[in-house]
Amino acid sequence: MKAAELRVLTAEQLEERLQELHGEWRDLRFQEAVGNLTATGRTRQIRKEIARILTIITENERAQPAAAR
Repeated sequence: MKAAELRVLTAEQLEERLQELHGEWRDLRFQEAVGNLTATGRTRQIRKEIARILTIITENERAQPAAAR
C-alpha cells in the first residue's frame, strides 16, 4: 500500500495491518531458514510497508497533542 492509502485508515486498522504483516514476515523468515523461500523480494516489501505504517502511526501521535493545544 502507498502512504496516502495508509493515511486514510484508522489507528485500529493500521494496528491490524501491522500485525498481519508481522505474521507474514515471520512466516517468510521461517521459509528462508528452511530453504523453501520462493518470493525473495516479498520480504523487502513487507519491511518497507511496516516502516510506512510505523511512520504514519508516529505522525498521528505527534499531531494529536498539537490539535489538543
